[in-house]
Amino acid sequence: MKQDMLNRLLESGVVAVVRKIEADKVMDVIAALVEGGITGIEVTIDSPNAFHVISEAKKLFGEKAVIGAGTVLDGESAVRAIQAGAEFIFAPTMSRDTIAVANRYGKIVIPGVFTPTEILQAYEWGADIVKVFPASVLGSQFIKDVRGPLGHIPMMPTGDIGLENIQEYIKAGAVAAGVGGSLLNKEYIQNGEWDKLSGLARQYKEKVTEARVNK
Repeated sequence: MKQDMLNRLLESGVVAVVRKIEADKVMDVIAALVEGGITGIEVTIDSPNAFHVISEAKKLFGEKAVIGAGTVLDGESAVRAIQAGAEFIFAPTMSRDTIAVANRYGKIVIPGVFTPTEILQAYEWGADIVKVFPASVLGSQFIKDVRGPLGHIPMMPTGDIGLENIQEYIKAGAVAAGVGGSLLNKEYIQNGEWDKLSGLARQYKEKVTEARVNK
């Protein structure tokens, strides 16, 4: 079950970071992303009514995408997110308690790491994937280099990843990328241009597919 979820989460190679979207638009945003082929939807728990959004999104889109919680800083928040229906827990930091809670409930956990030591430590504690964050500081070369000694640990960079650089991360060995502002185009969302948002999502998915083929 967890492995199936993991496979589906990584299928598109993109986890969309849905952060602080207006309540009357958030479901349309998620629908547009899923329509565009994104298989990982992260709702950050610092968003309005985040747990309700996770619960509703799972009911509506759980067949097509894996819905999870982001910005989870502690075990208590992880429990609440899982109770709301989150299938994965995304964190900007490395908390042993958060990892333990996700493992206890059989959910995917992706803690934030910044150094080779943290990458290994998080994995030994039970992380399924590590979130290399902020990727904007480390760059794709970092992933390529640390995959030499730590190639058995799946890595997902997040932070300032856009259409122009997502392929270099995938080619460097990332299993997927977390993408926020560059995918969740503010103008499209403000104007309710859901077809354009789906089109943008499709472009990201195509870039990943192309990079995976040409590794």
